[in-house]
Amino acid sequence: MIDVCLLGTGGMMPLPNRALTSLMLRYNGSTILIDCGEGTQVAVKKCGWNFKPIDVICFTHYHADHISGLPGLLLTMGNAERTEPLLMIGPKRLEKTVTALRTIAPELPFPILFHELNESEETVQIPVRDLTLHAFRVNHNVTCYGYRVELARAGKFDMNKAKEYQVPMECWSTLQKQETAEYQGKVYTQDMVLGAPRKGLKLTYCTDTRPTPSILDNAKNSDLFICEGMYGEDGKEAKAEEHKHMTMYEAAELAQRSDVKELWLTHYSPSLIRPEQYADKVQAIFPNTVIPRDGRKIELNFED
Repeated sequence: MIDVCLLGTGGMMPLPNRALTSLMLRYNGSTILIDCGEGTQVAVKKCGWNFKPIDVICFTHYHADHISGLPGLLLTMGNAERTEPLLMIGPKRLEKTVTALRTIAPELPFPILFHELNESEETVQIPVRDLTLHAFRVNHNVTCYGYRVELARAGKFDMNKAKEYQVPMECWSTLQKQETAEYQGKVYTQDMVLGAPRKGLKLTYCTDTRPTPSILDNAKNSDLFICEGMYGEDGKEAKAEEHKHMTMYEAAELAQRSDVKELWLTHYSPSLIRPEQYADKVQAIFPNTVIPRDGRKIELNFED
């Protein structure tokens, strides 16, 4: 299962009860952070999670409301005596941008590794076993990416198949956990004992963008789709288009067309003091829409 916490739901500027954009995922003792706006540290503390096990930080782009919380977070991670490498992923100029921000956090007890995204779509190797991270370019007024996180699920153990391939019983347990097993000088593989792969888990996240085919393609059949819904008020369509953002209703249409299980909106404009007041109109387009506040959590689990 994957634990998900939407730490901050604000866009542009923080409000007293709304931190800027950030999402945290936990799986099997590892943590991925996507975006790190102002207020991220406080939001992590409020949700009861921890800074130290963060293995990967992904950035959608480098506008301040998505990265301004990074220097303080790095200092806190350093003060927690972290020594393990930290991987950062983001568009071009990632290392240059982070180095500039580190003027106030120049000495850290852990190394930072950088992966700069260059392609329109790219799968990135991350130090989190079993999780796949895929970045895809979206349509903002600067280079900006969305992210798709997937957890594959192997097929069920098939005793008849194992016997057909004459796999020794001593290898059965091992092959349910890893790709190969060796017994008495012979190598056996997982496909000899497992059935077809089962449905895994899929989460898709994007902010600061107009609707694009890349979002539709990557969000398709997601268990959870987190998407910006910057405006809910009538008459904001032209402003959303001009500044390359989305209305709540455009996000809901993407969710409906992508056949996702659940939509969470985020990255609200400061003018949206009560974004939940637009729930009925949004849910008329996509019924399984949540308009969350900071700190909303969910545990994504495999289907039975």
